Amino acid sequence: MSDATHGITTGAVARRLGVSPTTVRSWDQRYGIGPAVRADGRHRRWSPSDVAMLEEMCRLTASGVPPAEAARAARRVRPAPGAAVPDETAAPPAGAVATADPGPSPEGAPPGRTGRAGPGGGLPLGDVRQECRGLARAAVRLDGPAMERLLRGVLEEHGLVTAWEEVMVPTLHAVGRKWESSGDRYVEVEHLLSWHVSTALRRAAVTGPAIAPSAAPVVLACVPAEQHTLPLEALAAGLAERGVPTRMFGAAVPAEALDAAVRRSGPAAVALWSQARSTANHSLARHVATTSFGVRGARTAPLVLLAGPGWLGRTPAPGMVRPAGLREAIGVVSRLYGGPAGNGED
Repeated sequence: MSDATHGITTGAVARRLGVSPTTVRSWDQRYGIGPAVRADGRHRRWSPSDVAMLEEMCRLTASGVPPAEAARAARRVRPAPGAAVPDETAAPPAGAVATADPGPSPEGAPPGRTGRAGPGGGLPLGDVRQECRGLARAAVRLDGPAMERLLRGVLEEHGLVTAWEEVMVPTLHAVGRKWESSGDRYVEVEHLLSWHVSTALRRAAVTGPAIAPSAAPVVLACVPAEQHTLPLEALAAGLAERGVPTRMFGAAVPAEALDAAVRRSGPAAVALWSQARSTANHSLARHVATTSFGVRGARTAPLVLLAGPGWLGRTPAPGMVRPAGLREAIGVVSRLYGGPAGNGED
């Protein structure tokens, strides 16, 4: 029996999301965020659409949305029981007209969103911007030039933060869910999409007027064992627009190397990315937050940004902050340099 057909256990889905099984059960009991079908009528078994709903719940609560409100929104991600899920990766029937645009949003739908499922290359997207669906279709086709054009266009039209939060991230999450529920399929889609997103972010990192020639940089690093670098690349691009100097150290930085980088660069802030609780290293974060440098009598320590869902569940210690997303992280760092918190896009 495959997980895609019969679902996975609560413990397995909790590990995948980086939360505790108690949290998952609590969401089910309090807010109705439970599996559509239970094995033998009793045991929870989570299907890919159930997992997609929980991922949306995690994303919303991590952004500061109250749990009850987040649950109402997350439930809309899961198709109704018995609803047909078309295989949109299949070729259209002979004579059919391929549609490049899902059409205008129906009345009452949020601006820039379709308000309906619409074509998305067979990926579980939910209610997203039309540009997101176009990017998903191009990714499934492995159409690199189309992805490049779409990403460049959405960055120019909507700015970095909106492009990241409302187009890049939903598409990446949808590809990840499809990969997890399809065995070894779609790995190539995830890799190619990630490459083009990374390329677009680096191209978007156009350095603005420098805050000060000798300003301390911001160190960006994934904690040891963490391989997800794209969120840090988005933060690097956003800070570059503000003229903030950065030092990107990338994935899975060993603790000793991070310590050396902090001491040698004397950063104003250190952003540590953790995707899941299994990689969050709180002792390392505390060590970085208490690392002081500078001349005697004027020593200072960096502000540590606990970035990513892996850090959820604990109150940040002194010298640390846990921004809810890219926009807030850019604002927090901007204030360190005397700039306005802004909205991350001005």
